[in-house]
Amino acid sequence: MPSTAITLLDGRGVVAVRGGDAVKLLQGLLTNDLDDLDHRPALAAGLLSPQGKILFEVIVYGASDGLLIETSATAEALARRLALYKLRAEVAIADETAAWLVVAAWDGPFDPPAGSVGGPDPRLPDLGTRWLVPAGQRNTLALSASPAAYHARRVARGVSEASADYVIGDTFPHEADFDLRGGVSFTKGCYVGQEVVARMHHKTVVRKRVVRVHADRPLEPGADIVAAGQVIGRIGTVDGAHALAFLKLDRADELAAKGEALTAGDAVLHVDANDLAPYLAAKAKRP
Repeated sequence: MPSTAITLLDGRGVVAVRGGDAVKLLQGLLTNDLDDLDHRPALAAGLLSPQGKILFEVIVYGASDGLLIETSATAEALARRLALYKLRAEVAIADETAAWLVVAAWDGPFDPPAGSVGGPDPRLPDLGTRWLVPAGQRNTLALSASPAAYHARRVARGVSEASADYVIGDTFPHEADFDLRGGVSFTKGCYVGQEVVARMHHKTVVRKRVVRVHADRPLEPGADIVAAGQVIGRIGTVDGAHALAFLKLDRADELAAKGEALTAGDAVLHVDANDLAPYLAAKAKRP
């Protein structure tokens, strides 16, 4: 039996929101339903602009005296943004990045050190488990995998992350697959950007998404995806000849029907059929 793969994910920020109004404040800001933390250890979510575009991609963990928010952005930037909405709420918002380690584990059980919070990755349980571990417990961790191994697993399962796979401030939640990965609630009350997200969900065919692609040779992060001389996407996180890509699905579908190949540099690309399926199903309903 293989041992559990455990790695540290550096470069992540952690913000604490503590106090009696912590859940109430974030419920009116984030895309997911914070009430679900009553029966789940963590939630994926986003903080959007009023125009509905992702400003911060986050994972929210329940803590004994409030909430902990993990983000791909700097904690200082997220804390500053949250403070704009604080007004008279009974909360304290603090950058606690130095106090926590972000740990991913898979292919076996992980016994978290005392004081840790986390559980199955809220975006996709098959990705493994995800934890915030007190920084003082670093020496107790039996690290056995690299961050690259974690990202390869993420690529294989089609789980995008901000900045690496889509542009912050210029991407709607559906385009980053929040609707497919449990990052947005369509039944909770209002939050910043909610009207735009609801309209896209109920009335629009999502024509751009992060999808899995594979090629006939190794791919380069950031490479343009081209078909018939048109740039229709960009390569994101790469694992050899496999990658995540932000792609205009309507153009890719249209050009493929004409026999035009998708390329990234010298590589010929193929889009994962499972990732193309949501677009094709929505298109069939709304021609």
